[in-house]
Amino acid sequence: MTGANPGSSPAARRRTVGQIFGIPLLIALLSAIGLVSALIGDGIWDGISWITLLIPILLCGFFLLKPRR
Repeated sequence: MTGANPGSSPAARRRTVGQIFGIPLLIALLSAIGLVSALIGDGIWDGISWITLLIPILLCGFFLLKPRR
């Protein structure tokens, strides 16, 4: 069976690999940049590491505190 079910919701549609893994890969890349920048230097590198490591933490907090539908 290859078609969508007549009663299926729009959220159940097929998604591409980019749609599924795009945001998690971006978060992983930001985390890696933050960890490497914390190791390679001081000054501006510390600021870069703080910002890039703070983004995943803020995203987790936002989605944990977001009211569910």
